[in-house]
Amino acid sequence: MNIFVVVSLILLAMVISYLIGSISFAVLLSKIFAHKDVRNFGSGNAGMTNVMRTAGILPGILTLLFDIIKGALACSIGKFMIFDYLYRTTESEWLLPVYGALLCGIFCQLGHVFPIYFGFKGGKGVATTVGIMAICNWVVLVIALSVFIIIFLLTKTVSKGSILAAASLPICMIFLYNHVESMLYTGYIQCALTAVLAIIIIVKHKDNIIRIIHGQEKPITYKNREG
Repeated sequence: MNIFVVVSLILLAMVISYLIGSISFAVLLSKIFAHKDVRNFGSGNAGMTNVMRTAGILPGILTLLFDIIKGALACSIGKFMIFDYLYRTTESEWLLPVYGALLCGIFCQLGHVFPIYFGFKGGKGVATTVGIMAICNWVVLVIALSVFIIIFLLTKTVSKGSILAAASLPICMIFLYNHVESMLYTGYIQCALTAVLAIIIIVKHKDNIIRIIHGQEKPITYKNREG
């Protein structure tokens, strides 16, 4: 296959994924349910937790579900359509479908964090990453979700659970492959791509990290909708 065609299809997959990720359901649902832009209230984050505090539990849950779905959708396009076709056509190890899933996942997450439709001011990418990992590696996802649930139950703080769960993603990925010699090469690449997802989430939580260090991070509550 012509290299120009390969590059063009990869770029197309990345652009589509970014545009899918740029659909900010937090903003849309907060406007529908509460006639507010969630980014102007509470923590200012366009994510599930702030939507719950600003608009209520139902729009918060819907935000979570739709953000997961868009992450899974973008990865599915990369894995099952674009990269599956490229891999079957070229048989290149650099074009394995799972790489396409993670690459498209990264661009979907970037779209979520910097949405072109909403002034490049988006969320932190946690829920979107759940959808991404559901397609890329469900075992790693289950471990990361377990980390999140344990930390959240202990602290009642979403940010702490999100940060530690994100940090666990590349660690779990490398441990999953480090005992299988024939898959080490693939494992390292997947670990590197997963680390990019984790870094984006952690960097977006920088304000939360500062508040955690100073003991100022508040646990989640639904009482004050202006939160």
